[in-house]
Amino acid sequence: MEYKYALRRFSKDSLAIVSTLYILLVTITAILAYPLSPDKTENGNQMHLSIHSKPPGFSCQMLIIPQENIFETTSFFSGKVNSNEEIPIQNLKWLNNGLEYKHFGNATDYYEKISFDQFPKNTSRVDIEQNYLVSKRFLLGTDKYGRDLLSRLIIGSRISISIGFVAVFISLIIGVFLGALAGYFGGLLDKLIMWIINVVWSIPSLLMVIAITLALGKGFWQIFVAVGLTMWVEVARLVRGLVKSNKEELFIQAGKVLGFSHLRLLINHILPLLIAPLIVISSANFASAILMESGLSFLGIGAQPPTPSWGGMVKDHFRYLLLGKSYLAILPGLAIMSLVLAFMTLGNSLRDALDVKR
Repeated sequence: MEYKYALRRFSKDSLAIVSTLYILLVTITAILAYPLSPDKTENGNQMHLSIHSKPPGFSCQMLIIPQENIFETTSFFSGKVNSNEEIPIQNLKWLNNGLEYKHFGNATDYYEKISFDQFPKNTSRVDIEQNYLVSKRFLLGTDKYGRDLLSRLIIGSRISISIGFVAVFISLIIGVFLGALAGYFGGLLDKLIMWIINVVWSIPSLLMVIAITLALGKGFWQIFVAVGLTMWVEVARLVRGLVKSNKEELFIQAGKVLGFSHLRLLINHILPLLIAPLIVISSANFASAILMESGLSFLGIGAQPPTPSWGGMVKDHFRYLLLGKSYLAILPGLAIMSLVLAFMTLGNSLRDALDVKR
């Protein structure tokens, strides 16, 4: 019944509902990143240097030249390996045995020639116009390497959502385990665990993450583990305090008299009482993990190129704030801010909804 009342209070909070829907939207977008991205190549890394830093809504014609002896693979989770060469063109002239094209952005009258032999056998002009000449529109423009900014934002959401889940999962496993042991058994074990917690707590989180990253190496999963290993102390302190107070309740004392084992009392009778506060702290840790990963990527020790990361995108384009194309840095910054704000708002709403005193 208590959770029914909590759910009712939560459903009346419009900000909580909006935050939840936004988090679900970003999560679904992260899962379906490649089907949703205009650029379906791996990491959205199709570069066109001649059309770099173009504004939102920019479009141009692409000439696709098939490459032989390159095996093309497609994956739902990792995109595809593009086996074709894409050339942004500004103008096109047809010849009897081929065509001439002018590179986009070329201010001269220089044209490059391609014969029909570079296309599959028996390819005609009509076939080229239908299959190898496409018009591409970049809804949010292109970055400094000529990559589709929208695709990089969509695929980059995977990093932020993934690090939140992994880091919170690691922090819950370590924090709940150590906190429950310290709070339930007390004594020397409690002092030892609290000493470890205080030592870890005294080290700045960012410095510890950098140290762990340097020990494990730069990479995708190393950052996840490093962030998770720095967030468990908050969970452990919370669990220790709650277990310490709940173990003195009469129903726990009655269980001891009846001969229930310590493991049974902890798992079946004490830990279920901690679900509500753990949900609240997990939502806050989720937001903290996203911010930490973004900061590490900005420093260059997060997800490594060409893997798209919102923090890395801000790092690549923060100089454009002064060059009249500030949206290249603002858009990924807004993505980080909105997702962190959604998790913090959700955490505050859950805290109010699960407060039994209200």
